Amino acid sequence: MSMCATASWTREEPLAGTAATAITWLLLEQPGPWGPQALTGSRLDPVIGDALESAARGTGVRVALIRRPGRPAADAADRPRRVYLAHTRPGHSWLRELRVRDPRQLLALDFTRLGAGEHDGTGDPYHGDPLALVCTNGRRDRCCALLGRPLAAELAAGGGVSAWEITHIGGHRFAPTLLMLPHGYAYGRASAPLVKEVATALREGRVVTRHCRGRSVWDRPGQAAELAVRELTGEESPDAFTVEAGGTQGAAAAVTVRHTDGRRWAVTVDQAADGPALPASCGAAPQPQSRITVTAVRPLP
Repeated sequence: MSMCATASWTREEPLAGTAATAITWLLLEQPGPWGPQALTGSRLDPVIGDALESAARGTGVRVALIRRPGRPAADAADRPRRVYLAHTRPGHSWLRELRVRDPRQLLALDFTRLGAGEHDGTGDPYHGDPLALVCTNGRRDRCCALLGRPLAAELAAGGGVSAWEITHIGGHRFAPTLLMLPHGYAYGRASAPLVKEVATALREGRVVTRHCRGRSVWDRPGQAAELAVRELTGEESPDAFTVEAGGTQGAAAAVTVRHTDGRRWAVTVDQAADGPALPASCGAAPQPQSRITVTAVRPLP
């Protein structure tokens, strides 16, 4: 069986505009094995997992499970579970942490307000190293296990980031895939040196665009448009840009990218399923994958 990540890398499939979309992330620590649909296929009560998924639907909140790399401690199931809440909108991003003994407590959260960027004092502000979340769910895709787990273990041993494994952030064929919080930038084909570079940059108030898939707060055309303007301008501040949808032009999306200093750019983004035939995940039949290409970047008056 061929590996989907190898096929994608060999065909030089572009990364920009492929990140999962989420305005706010809710990450619940869940040690032990995960199934393909981890919220209802792990040692978490599936009734709770299903209820969390239902509560988040349509709110802009994405729920995922996380665990520390390596074997869980014998008493891991009896300890309070770490929970992270992260809002990723530029200029308003925040990251908070709390611990819960019973995951049912999370069902009392107002998911609509979380998606709108209101944490209502839940938890405490997080002040630690940037969170580096590596997809490792081999039951969903073997590339995430074979490539993601060694990276997560290396990051956990190397310091400089708070390393976690995460259930699913999309794009198996770009493994190892990585989500960095608090800002919500995702990366593909990641390595430990890249992650350390990204983490150092975030601590210094900069964004690394190399291997970047996009910021999760935007839809996929918006992710590609923002990265294109960053490449054009050399702007590194994570909160410098906002993205506004501008409708469609035939098969292309019109996106406006706005800088905090008032500058604007009109970006044309083509979306087509006419890329090379690639498996979307291991074991899937090769088929043309949706391809996002920036075809024009024009300054606006």
